[in-house]
Amino acid sequence: MSAALVIARRDLLAVVRSRSQLYSSMLTPILFLVFLGNGVSHGLEPANLPDGNFTAYLVAGAVVMTSVFSSTFSSASYYRDRDSGVLRLLLSAPVHPRVLLLGKSLAALAIGVVQAMAVLLLAAPFVDFEWQYGLVAGLFVSLAAVVLVNLMLTGLAQALASRIQTMQGFHLLMNLALFPLLFFSGAFFPIDGLPAWLRVLAFVNPLTYAVDALELAVYASGDATFIGLGVDFAVLAVLAAGTYLVGLARTPKLTYSGA
Repeated sequence: MSAALVIARRDLLAVVRSRSQLYSSMLTPILFLVFLGNGVSHGLEPANLPDGNFTAYLVAGAVVMTSVFSSTFSSASYYRDRDSGVLRLLLSAPVHPRVLLLGKSLAALAIGVVQAMAVLLLAAPFVDFEWQYGLVAGLFVSLAAVVLVNLMLTGLAQALASRIQTMQGFHLLMNLALFPLLFFSGAFFPIDGLPAWLRVLAFVNPLTYAVDALELAVYASGDATFIGLGVDFAVLAVLAAGTYLVGLARTPKLTYSGA
């Protein structure tokens, strides 16, 4: 376990030093929230939201978007280590190769959780949240949802990174898989008004349950029209545990790029 923590610390320091990666994964959702939220709220005056205030509604989507960006960027360290030859050195250490994956995944999880919660906390003073469970309980529910969704995304990114040979292919596949899921998760518009076939896709979408939990924690004034925290956390917990174990299942191997 100590070896995994050393590897996690190394990756965390690398992200802290890479300010462009650190800032871009947080600033993009915040800019999206500021411009799209205010533009739609004042320009279109959406009336189909459960509790009005489109900017507040978008915060949950911005938090999940931050987690998506973070999990994608953090997994790039696998390719950086492989192509620089560091992965060869790490695999020659007297520890199981899965310890390497565990350390990298712990770093990615920590980065994703901190950045996602930072976006929420930065938005909170400027947005009229309902906090229907109270501020402390709402933050706790938000943190639990953020941890679970980042655990799931980290496992997915780790599983793909250990199987796809090029970083370009990894990013293309992650974008292809995650951005359609993000759009049909209720992050940008309620899923209740969608056609039946799109609602079916939304309910089999794991990001839907993360967005729903965050909406209930900070935005909603009641549970009506939402899925509910019980279902949200049951789905997220099962998927997070399963995906994370899949991400650790395949030991990292050198490819032609790391030879």
